[in-house]
Amino acid sequence: MIVVMGPGTTRAQREAVIRKIEAAGLQVHVSEGVERTVVGVVGDSHTKELLREGLEAMPGVETVVRILQPYKLVSREFHGGRDTTVWVGDVAIGGGRVVVIAGPCSVESRDQVMDTARAVKSAGAQLLRGGAFKPRTSPYSFQGLEEEALRILAEAREATGMPIVTEAMDNRQLEMVVKYADMVQIGARNMQNYTLLRDAGRAKHPVLLKRGPSATIEELLLAAEYVMAEGNPHVVLCERGIRTFESYTRFTLDLTVVPVLKRLTHLPVIVDPCHGTGKWELVTPMARAAVAAGADGLLVEVHPEPSRALSDGPQQLTPENFAVMMQELDAIALAVGRRV
Repeated sequence: MIVVMGPGTTRAQREAVIRKIEAAGLQVHVSEGVERTVVGVVGDSHTKELLREGLEAMPGVETVVRILQPYKLVSREFHGGRDTTVWVGDVAIGGGRVVVIAGPCSVESRDQVMDTARAVKSAGAQLLRGGAFKPRTSPYSFQGLEEEALRILAEAREATGMPIVTEAMDNRQLEMVVKYADMVQIGARNMQNYTLLRDAGRAKHPVLLKRGPSATIEELLLAAEYVMAEGNPHVVLCERGIRTFESYTRFTLDLTVVPVLKRLTHLPVIVDPCHGTGKWELVTPMARAAVAAGADGLLVEVHPEPSRALSDGPQQLTPENFAVMMQELDAIALAVGRRV
C-alpha cells in the first residue's frame, strides 16, 4: 500500500501520517518527488486494510493506493512512476545514458587488469568490472585471487578514475568487497540467497543484482525487494540469460525482460550479453539489441588475450573488439534517444 501526499503537504502532516503507520506496527519507506511525497507501507495486509480509511481522512493525504504485486518497494507505483537513478561513485546508472561496465571475468594479474582498464576506459566504458571471488561449477577451476584481486582493482580505479564492481558470495566476502569496491554484485547463483541479500541491504552499498538462470521476473523483483527492505534503495537489475532447452548458446538472453521490467519497476535495468550467449561473436549483436530494447547499461567482459583467460575465455571480447562495439552502440543509442 502507498500513501500519496498531495502538493503543499507540510512536514508536520507527513510526520503525522508516518507516526500513525508505525504505531500500527507497519514499516514506512518514504520517496520524495518534486511535487508529491509517496509513503510506502509494508507489513501485514490485514492491518494495512484496517488502517487505509483512517489514512485517507488525514490532512495532506491525496490518495491511498493498494499495490497488488507481492513486491512493494521495487514497484513503479511506489516510486510515483518515476525512474530511479543509482549512483556508483560519480557515475549515474539510469539517468538516460547507456552505462557500460567492462573488464575481465576474473582478476588474474596486475598487468592484465591495468591494461584492460586503460583500454576499456579509452573506448568509453564508465565502470570497471573484475572477479575477485569466482563461483565456478567445478571446485577444481580457478576460484579467484580474493583480497589480492580487490587490491589490484582498487589500484586500477586510482589509475583510471573508474569505479569498480565485483561480486561477493557470502557475508565475509561482502565485508571485504564493501571495503574496496564501489558496487557489489550479487551473482546469478546467489539471487535467492536471502541472507546475503539482507546483508547487502544493510551494507547500504550500491548493488548489482543478476537474474538467476531459472528465475522468473517476479522472483528477480522479490530478490531486489529483500535488499530494499533493509533500507538500501541503490539496486540495479541485470539480465544475464536464462536456462532453456537451447544448447547452442550458453543461456538464452531474454531481452523481453528489459521493457517488461521498465513497466513494473523504477529500478535501472542492464544486460550482460557475455553470460547470456557464451560466445564472443554474439556479444556485440546482443549488446546492440539490448540498447535498442531500452537497457540502462551493459556488463561486458573484456580480456587482453581471451584464449589464455583462466575463466570464461570464449565469451570475452578483446580490447579491439570492445572498441568496435562501443562505436556501433553510439548509433543505436542515438536512434532511441539515448547516448553511450
